[in-house]
Amino acid sequence: MGYSSEDDSDISDSEIDEYEGKFYERLVSGDFKIRNGENYSCPFCTGKKKKDYTVQSILQHASGVGAAPNRPAKDKASHRALAKHLKNGPANPPKQQPQPQPQPQVIAAVEPQPLPNRYEKFVWPWMGVLVNVPTEWKDGRQVGESGNRLKEQLSRFCPLKVIPLWNFRGHTGNAIVEFAKDWNGFRNALAFENYFEAEGYGRRDWKQKQSQRSKLFGWVARAEDHNFPGLIGDHLRKNGDLKTIDDLENERTRKNDKLEANLAEEIEFKNKHLQELECRYNETTASLEKVMGQREQLLQKYNEEIRKMQQLAHRHSQKIIDENQNLRSELDSKLSELNARSKQLDDLAAKSGYDRNNLDQEKQKNAIKSSHLKLATVEQQRVDEDVMKLVRVHKREKQAALNKILKLEQQLEAKQMLELEIQQLKGKLEVMKCMPGHEDSESKNKINELSDELQEKIDELDSMESLNQTLVIKESQSNIEMQEARKELENGLLDLPGGRAHIGFKRMGELDLQAISNACRKLSKEDAEVTAAIICSKWEAEIKNPDWHPFRVVMVDGKETEIIDADDAKLQGLKEEHGEEIYSLVTKALREINEYNAGARYPVGELWNFREERKASLKEAVQFVMRQWRMNRRKR
Repeated sequence: MGYSSEDDSDISDSEIDEYEGKFYERLVSGDFKIRNGENYSCPFCTGKKKKDYTVQSILQHASGVGAAPNRPAKDKASHRALAKHLKNGPANPPKQQPQPQPQPQVIAAVEPQPLPNRYEKFVWPWMGVLVNVPTEWKDGRQVGESGNRLKEQLSRFCPLKVIPLWNFRGHTGNAIVEFAKDWNGFRNALAFENYFEAEGYGRRDWKQKQSQRSKLFGWVARAEDHNFPGLIGDHLRKNGDLKTIDDLENERTRKNDKLEANLAEEIEFKNKHLQELECRYNETTASLEKVMGQREQLLQKYNEEIRKMQQLAHRHSQKIIDENQNLRSELDSKLSELNARSKQLDDLAAKSGYDRNNLDQEKQKNAIKSSHLKLATVEQQRVDEDVMKLVRVHKREKQAALNKILKLEQQLEAKQMLELEIQQLKGKLEVMKCMPGHEDSESKNKINELSDELQEKIDELDSMESLNQTLVIKESQSNIEMQEARKELENGLLDLPGGRAHIGFKRMGELDLQAISNACRKLSKEDAEVTAAIICSKWEAEIKNPDWHPFRVVMVDGKETEIIDADDAKLQGLKEEHGEEIYSLVTKALREINEYNAGARYPVGELWNFREERKASLKEAVQFVMRQWRMNRRKR
């Protein structure tokens, strides 16, 4: 018989226990069919697709629905009755026979056979009462056998302990026997009681034979003993409660249902947490892959820019070489023309002696021009050699810089790949830890392998970080040594005597007093020097003034560049008062101070190539100092 629609009316939570009893009686009577051969079905879930359960699965289903907080009250009552019926042995339907057939048990606990009266109250935890323990008067008090001795005598019933009861006179001859709290303990307690009843020393025998005190009397403690005044009742009330078999079964059922519901919630929470971890792991992996893709694009773009720069430098070098070759060709053609002219003059001199002196003078002029052209050719060759040297040096420096950039890129790529592997290993390890069944040996070994691999990657990353830090420190030390060498070189150049030296030390942003004096050449010498000094003093103060910034920003080749603002009032006044030359000197100092020290606005020293009006490299300065040293050594 199935679950009819007439039972679909809902009930309140206070009626769950009442309806649970009704459903249980109908299940016991066979109104609901739950077994179909070797499988089971839930009679209260007729709309569900799954109808075939094993004993364990249908018990878990019934317990879970009965303990679910969000299910209707009638579903809870019906499924609790079904769980209770399954736990009491529903494998075979009841039969109208004097002795029912034994039924397989669903749960692992050992239960006693149903009692004639399941509502009889016992003291729980299970306890037995032992009376008429032999005692004797000794040293002014009653003494008797100890609890351990009595426990040894009752060892066949497996008691946990035996507690003798004492009063102010000593041993009272009574004892309490405690048994285990499970059904095995209850079975041992009943065996204890049955033994004494079979021997004629049970509760009723004790009431009838209190004068015979040669034997021990024992029985299982019940409500009568619990409520009895005296030491026995006091001990039972203090250490136990009155419960029926049904109370204990219901309490155990509620505990199991609650435990199963908690386990189901915990499994659901673990599954959700595992899904969240998987989502986070997938998001992290996708983000890392996106970053790596962007990095590959940037690297390709950077390589393309480097290739364009190399092509541009190659074309520039080739252009310089071609121009030098054209100049050499022009010089060669001029020499050929002069040689042809000299031959013509020689022929004319041989044919006629007219005006030989003029011819000789013209020949001398041609010879001078030829020597000058030869010197220019030699100078051009020297320049060509210098250009080729500079090209080779430029190529070496460029190749060294490219090698360094590639090495840094490889180190960066290795570091990023290592960090990516570490993140992936961490994600895998977290997922492995959260997966169900990770306590088995195979999963533990896998987790240990992942942990070891992760630690190796972390150690490798730490060593790489240490190496990078060491390289940074070495580079910093090299920069410091380079700055110190540059400082010493600048001090040495300051000590060199002036003159025609093309490499020296120049204070960028400082006005040239001699150039300003030369610009004031319209005045007398004394007036020019005084005027130049006044102009230098005034405009050096203006240049150092941080509130004066006569620049404007323009776009040059797609970049923002600062240039002199020609419309500035002070500069316009300077040009009108002192002319274009002094204006150019002041604006030159302004550009230098804006380039080299725009924040503090005071002149700074710089190695300078006065011949080419540009910043001199450290290599050029060292070569110049070495040439000066060799020249001074030869003079000595």
